[in-house]
Amino acid sequence: MTQLVFLPGLAADAVMWRHQLSAMPAHLNPQVTDVHNRHASLPEMAAALLREQAGPLILCGASMGGMLAMEVVRQAPRRIQALALLGTNARPETEAMRALRTAAIELFAQGRAEEVLRANLPLAFHPSRADDQALLQSYLEFVLRAGAEQLIRQNRAVMERPDARLHLGAVSCPTLVMCGDSDQLTPPECSREIAALIQGSELVLLPQCGHMLTMERPAEVNAALLAWLAPLL
Repeated sequence: MTQLVFLPGLAADAVMWRHQLSAMPAHLNPQVTDVHNRHASLPEMAAALLREQAGPLILCGASMGGMLAMEVVRQAPRRIQALALLGTNARPETEAMRALRTAAIELFAQGRAEEVLRANLPLAFHPSRADDQALLQSYLEFVLRAGAEQLIRQNRAVMERPDARLHLGAVSCPTLVMCGDSDQLTPPECSREIAALIQGSELVLLPQCGHMLTMERPAEVNAALLAWLAPLL
């Protein structure tokens, strides 16, 4: 039986997918993987997911989860029935981002995770969400819940991610690429590049939306996901 698996972003959990889990077709038994919490690199995470999930898979990954989804389809292209890549980046780490992550990792190790995360909140959401305290607090809570060790390990995994662009041209399953039009962490140009590499893929840009699109624009995300899934049902 085909399984729909959601892949969270860095230091995220099922909370970031709560609006989607309840909206997806029940017979696909939608679930959220936690392999990112249990392994040190994207290739290791992908191999674990493939071991733990039998049969054909439908993957929906956001941010780091999208990077992981691209690695899964590289490792087992025939098992992936459909692919959704939300607010993600197929490129390898830049030296500038590597330096920023390295500095953040040092602060996480010093117990200053909340300080770092609060300072970077404006990068995660559209400016119109600046006063939405419930939304911002929900995000902060699940990232802080992950803890410093996971923040350090997952940032290192992202820093060492492979160049997914090298294999995206071979992806042949139905693919949805979606991004907030104001995403500062994985700008729309990253999604446009992914969509251009995957033949027949669909690109959706959500207006007035930042990086955390599953939480910022759940209705629009759900509509796009259901339309993507419709031919498979």
